[in-house]
Amino acid sequence: MAINENNGQGKPGEKPPLVERPLPPCNIIIFGATGDLTHRKLIPALFSIEAQGLLPEHVKIIGFARRDYSDQSYRDELKASLEEFAPDLWKESQDAWPRFAHRVVFHRSDFDNSQGFQWLKERLDKFDETEGTGGNRLFYLATPPSTYSTVIDQLGKAGLAKRDGETNNPFIRIIVEKPFGSDLTTARALNTELKSVFDEDQIYRIDHYLGKETVQNIFVFRFANALFEPLWNGKYIDNVQVTVAETVGVEQRAGYFDTAGELRDMVQSHALQILSLVAMEPPNSLGANDVRDEKVKVLRAIKPVVGKDCQECVVRGQYGAGQINGKDVPAYRDEPNVPKESVTDSFVALKMEIENWRWSGVPFFIRAGKRMGQRLTEINIVFKEIPPILLKQLSPTGVEPNVITIRVQPNEGISMRLSAKPPGAQTRAVPVDMNFTYGTSFGQRIHDAYERLLMDAMLGDAALFTRDDEVEAEWGLITPILEAWKNTPAPDLPNYAAGTWGPEAANKLVADVGRKWLDR
Repeated sequence: MAINENNGQGKPGEKPPLVERPLPPCNIIIFGATGDLTHRKLIPALFSIEAQGLLPEHVKIIGFARRDYSDQSYRDELKASLEEFAPDLWKESQDAWPRFAHRVVFHRSDFDNSQGFQWLKERLDKFDETEGTGGNRLFYLATPPSTYSTVIDQLGKAGLAKRDGETNNPFIRIIVEKPFGSDLTTARALNTELKSVFDEDQIYRIDHYLGKETVQNIFVFRFANALFEPLWNGKYIDNVQVTVAETVGVEQRAGYFDTAGELRDMVQSHALQILSLVAMEPPNSLGANDVRDEKVKVLRAIKPVVGKDCQECVVRGQYGAGQINGKDVPAYRDEPNVPKESVTDSFVALKMEIENWRWSGVPFFIRAGKRMGQRLTEINIVFKEIPPILLKQLSPTGVEPNVITIRVQPNEGISMRLSAKPPGAQTRAVPVDMNFTYGTSFGQRIHDAYERLLMDAMLGDAALFTRDDEVEAEWGLITPILEAWKNTPAPDLPNYAAGTWGPEAANKLVADVGRKWLDR
């Protein structure tokens, strides 16, 4: 499916701007500045923004951690990280390094050291005077969740969260990485801690999936095309499937993942965010609160899965040994630092119902897992079949239903499965796909999600960040399942081989209501 792009700002085919208005001056303070997230995601994203000429002159990047680094040794480490984790970006843009390196400084302190935060405040005040950062501050919690409370408390005690009166100029904002708690109780506690120091409009809870272009395109695809929105309901749609599949195992995250599991790690955040965008009503505007209001309404309309319902609506699994891309891989329990008797879920499938007018009677299926047959995140909108009076005449084996597939990763794009007549004398229907891909249609690379989200936070646009009630609504759906699992024996684990599409029980989950997974 070819697209003749006209972005409204120039000739067809011109590249649209990545930001709609210039980024403001500010200090960006990264807590956990020597951690994996910083090296793999945050620094490459900030460097890419620099390389595109979008980072304003008056921006300082302050790495806050306890290691004994000088400014220069920290810069050297970040340079090595760019070469390792973003080699293409580095190769294309290394001439931007001197400008970027000049922005970066290191601030050594433990998180529980009050004096270290006072020194940080003094340093930021000095940058406001000497570097023109204007009093604007963007804090980023790139730390383990166990340290959140300490850092939040220290920021409050040091007076680093205070704004001047009721205005938001200069701004002070904090970005918080998931997980936002481990259940409803801990999520509420974290929200209470955050709001004891910051106002809600200062808090930016980040889910990087919301920064992906194809996730954002769900919104545009639905509401900017009159062709689809009238059909986007239970009258025409039979079921919706959300798949978040990874080929990797737990890798170096066993310490975290074995206490969390796939339900907490992927479904509570990524999968439910995707579902809410697919199912939401049109918002009154593109404003952050209008968009998030509609997402919260969807989450609150989902029928909770509680008690014995979990046996019919939820499948949990754990991978055994198998093959990924022709290579042998170990079982979950044989991964480094995983307990031999672990019953942690590396796979989960759910059947959910949205109890509102638009989606009454339409099952929503979610499955997420590690060591799956393919790395794939996609949404399949499966439409109802045509009336049976024509079905057998057009095809003795049946006419496949229409399907809209939104591919989040890889090969980002949208496809529509339609029926068409092949050449020849016989009138019959065969499935064909119409495809749109970002790479071929727009002729430019898709920017990393963290680039978009960091810029949105600098600009004060919270539409792609989650609000407190949104997080709690998600945990309100997940916590009853976790409680039911505590009170029932785990299935016989492992129950699926690495390199497959999960336990057989996941197939039965959808087959019991007359559906099947659309495996590509």
